[in-house]
Amino acid sequence: MLGALLDSEAAAVAAGVESARGEAPGSKPAPAAKTAIAAVAEATLRVESARIDAVMNLVGELIIGKSMFHRAIHEFDQRFAKDPLRARLGDALAFQSRVLDDLQKSVMKIRMVPVEQLFRRLPRIVRDVAKLRSKDVALELAGQTTDLDKSILDSLGEPLTHLIRNAVDHGIEPPEERVAAEKPARGTVRLNAYHQGNQVVIEVRDDGRGLDRERIVAEAIGRGIISAEEASRLTQSEALNLIFESGLSTAAEVTSVSGRGVGMDVVKTALERLKGTVTIATQAGKGTTFQLRVPLTLASIQALLFRVGGRLYAVPLSSVLEITRAEEKQIHRVDQREVLQLRDRLLTLVRLDRLDQIHEVSVRKRSFVIVIGAAERRFGLLVDSLVGEEELVIKGLGDQLVASELVSGASILGDGTVVLILNVPAVVARLSRAPILGAIA
Repeated sequence: MLGALLDSEAAAVAAGVESARGEAPGSKPAPAAKTAIAAVAEATLRVESARIDAVMNLVGELIIGKSMFHRAIHEFDQRFAKDPLRARLGDALAFQSRVLDDLQKSVMKIRMVPVEQLFRRLPRIVRDVAKLRSKDVALELAGQTTDLDKSILDSLGEPLTHLIRNAVDHGIEPPEERVAAEKPARGTVRLNAYHQGNQVVIEVRDDGRGLDRERIVAEAIGRGIISAEEASRLTQSEALNLIFESGLSTAAEVTSVSGRGVGMDVVKTALERLKGTVTIATQAGKGTTFQLRVPLTLASIQALLFRVGGRLYAVPLSSVLEITRAEEKQIHRVDQREVLQLRDRLLTLVRLDRLDQIHEVSVRKRSFVIVIGAAERRFGLLVDSLVGEEELVIKGLGDQLVASELVSGASILGDGTVVLILNVPAVVARLSRAPILGAIA
């Protein structure tokens, strides 16, 4: 991939030099063009991605070492508050932190590649599906220069392909139907990428017929995914998210493109694996927008640490909306769920040690509540105590170590303590499988 990119850059330089001299691109390169190509080759170094990963792992170990150094200095402050060496140690730590921060950003930039590498394979998919389905569809691209970690970019290929195929096949109407609805005969699929905080947002938008909520819910009831009683209390967001259930399809016929009930569950699974989210917005006759949110990198995160049942957990700081306190008398039961009245809305409460049996009640007299936002859902984590914020280096865990899907990884603190990192999308999925509370936003 890197070699192809370098080749394209060299070709662009050659073409630019040739055009400036009034020569055709296919003619023999001029001496100036050869010099420009040689300059690009000399300024570029090809490196295997495994070597960059090794450097990134070493940076992660340095971050853990910085945490150990910070804790040691904190203990020194407590024992020798008036020692003149204290200020010198603090300056050394501050200098080391600045250099390490710059080093981490530099290595991350090396791993970053523009999403254009992912987008450029999609126009052909749109053309092929549109031709197969006898539709006229244009693809508009924006934000191709947005950078993203290469490992994440590679993992987004399959889910993005499914979304583009569905937008052309399901979303965009046949030309005659669009003309009858006073819309242009040519449909449009727009693909956009942009940075938002420490995340990258990729939007797939079409100007088609939109999603049919009633049809989705009816299909889910027919397949036994939800009951009719549960369906009556679904919010708009929860109803649309049913399309991510395995085996559910609203296609009128099975084709070589869609209708077999596979694909959308792949999208959700891939985003959860990347610690990202996918949301849906639709309007009848106007179109549908799928919004994918993924972190810039999976190497490290800023996290909030807390304790539950004597264990240390962490949740990405980007998912934390606010922190509040709750007394036992403020917690109520609604539809077998514990809820808290937080200003003008009911907030579903979650206990990590009892998430499989969410209806059981075991309340401390006064607990901390961490309000978590994931996509359009909000819930509150009941925790025993807060530890603080810290940058964590994420370490993957095998199934033989952690059996729960609620944990996405682990990290090690400076004192050797192991922290389990909460998988927020998996908690939301577990909540969705519990009895539904209609008052949840």
